[in-house]
Amino acid sequence: MSGEPAPPLARSTLDRAAHRRTDPAWLAEAWERARVLVLDSAAEGRALVRGVASPPELVLVGPGDLPEVPRSVPMFLGVEPDGVPVFAVDLPLPALPETRPAHLREVGHLMTDRDAGLFTTALALLNWHLRHGYSSTTGKATRADEAGWSRIDPGGDRVWPRTDPAMIVLVHDGADGADGRCLLGNNAAWPRTPGQRRYSCLAGYVEPGESAEAAVLREVREEVGVPVEEIMYVGSQSWPFPGSLMLGFLARADAEAPIRVDPAEIAHARWFTRREIGAALAGEPVPVGGGDRLVLPPPSSIALFLVHRWLDGHC
Repeated sequence: MSGEPAPPLARSTLDRAAHRRTDPAWLAEAWERARVLVLDSAAEGRALVRGVASPPELVLVGPGDLPEVPRSVPMFLGVEPDGVPVFAVDLPLPALPETRPAHLREVGHLMTDRDAGLFTTALALLNWHLRHGYSSTTGKATRADEAGWSRIDPGGDRVWPRTDPAMIVLVHDGADGADGRCLLGNNAAWPRTPGQRRYSCLAGYVEPGESAEAAVLREVREEVGVPVEEIMYVGSQSWPFPGSLMLGFLARADAEAPIRVDPAEIAHARWFTRREIGAALAGEPVPVGGGDRLVLPPPSSIALFLVHRWLDGHC
């Protein structure tokens, strides 16, 4: 993907410096001169930002500015290009002037590469800790270790952060021009908003023993009953809600093939032209039936990134 746009949460400027995670003396010294990102797990992992316009600036503080003891050990994120180490802690957000709490979903796509990388990494790591308080092997309570990059139980059983691989695919008909079409679905689990209906790319978790490409074939067939071919990998990004790695694909299908949705997964599915997608992105109402208008995926998602790739003819 060199020279091409990256998915919004796949950007970073940080050196993770993994070899430092097991060096207690270095970590203790680094903490004293660190920049610290405060996340509040009680507020869905929000952090403080400055600025309403793009790009909002992620607020980092010094260790001496923290109002209380963190809920967990400081998590070492890495070293910035200027040599300053960065940690993240779980605390109530401090009251600082001209700042506001923000969620990664809300601001991730607007941030600089540096801030997007810090926020995404910290939230992914925090969410992993919140869900692994006990060993899946022994059932015993675990504690954070290795600067937040592992957890260990009293008997020495250790676990490291894991992400769940999931595929997400923009299915298209291969046609050029304004009348080329893509197939989007409205997930049955999404909350209903009167007057709106959100459509997005088809997605699902990669199952044990399965390749990502095989998951694309299976999920599209299961969710909408349409066979696909010419599967092309585009890129990936973390989706730390709570801990997925989204593997993005484009794939071609016959737009005349019958759509048979699995109602447990997909409430509605239909083909949209480039003209319709462009209109929706421009803020124009695109009717989708029942008095609803089309709403596209949020800008921090890789789904909208894939839509733009197709819209621009990169397929």
